[in-house]
Amino acid sequence: MYSWLRAGLFRLPPETAHDVALNALAAGRLVGLPRLMGGCRVAAPVSLMGLDFPNPVGLAAGLDKNGDYIDALGDLGFGFIEVGTVTPKPQPGNPKPRMFRLEEHQALINRLGFNNKGVDHLVERLKSRRFKGIVGANIGKQKDTPVDQATGDYRYCLEKVYPHCDYVTVNISSPNTANLRELQDTGPLRELLAELCQLRDQLGEDHQQRRPVLIKIAPDWEDQALLASLEVIGESGIDGLIATNTTLDRTAVDGHRHAEQAGGLSGAPVKAGADRVLRAARERLGPNFPIIGLGGITCGEDAADKRAAGADLVQIYTGFIYRGPALIGECARAWQNGS
Repeated sequence: MYSWLRAGLFRLPPETAHDVALNALAAGRLVGLPRLMGGCRVAAPVSLMGLDFPNPVGLAAGLDKNGDYIDALGDLGFGFIEVGTVTPKPQPGNPKPRMFRLEEHQALINRLGFNNKGVDHLVERLKSRRFKGIVGANIGKQKDTPVDQATGDYRYCLEKVYPHCDYVTVNISSPNTANLRELQDTGPLRELLAELCQLRDQLGEDHQQRRPVLIKIAPDWEDQALLASLEVIGESGIDGLIATNTTLDRTAVDGHRHAEQAGGLSGAPVKAGADRVLRAARERLGPNFPIIGLGGITCGEDAADKRAAGADLVQIYTGFIYRGPALIGECARAWQNGS
């Protein structure tokens, strides 16, 4: 079914296809379409960070930035869903066109720029959801907030979403907001994580419930800088890590007509770099530090590779766009078989 649907969707510009697909999925909930497309659920429970995941395959942030489609996406069989990235105020993101398909590489390039309806909208959607599964909220800084004042934006969003989601991800690794990745440098990273861990603890007391806070990092690191930042992460008290975001490296798609487009590359070409960071993170952070593997998963074998490299859970995005809901169960079964 999905291959037929994808053929039609891929005739549309990528952002248009994104909106059409999500709206159709939501409308199809009335007749059980998402559950039908998701197929047989795979029970492969994982307990991590005090949360019980029905299976280890999650939807990465970016597909449902505003939380408008949580219920429909939840019906597809994901073990968890991450919404966002959201910022304190609504913002339109970067000028269009800003998303490009590289079909022969099973890849996308995007420079969306945290386009979203603002954290207050997301909170209302989180409060009204019927999906009972695990939902994370991914938070970022406003485009026009100077990077040395970014902590205020993260604090604001964390306070807003904390009571209404199951975990929070701090996105400091998107390549599409100017200077954002400077927050990965050891000095700014140490200060940011100290502030957010302190606020997390305070909010946990206020709400009588602890929500894990994770940090999401990029695949584009020199070894020395990566290890230094992982050292900071390990010492910070943060609850977990997502490895990784999109890449700026174009080596794997050199010569493609879209290769020189600005933005983050996702999909199959990012797997090698993401896996390298994942392996380094597991080695540096030890066996018990929660890590979610993301980047380049287009088949079940890729998910099994993430587990072998040290991931406790995985997330999919671009592979899901190319493969559809069947990828969820395929990855969950491969994960089981690798146990």
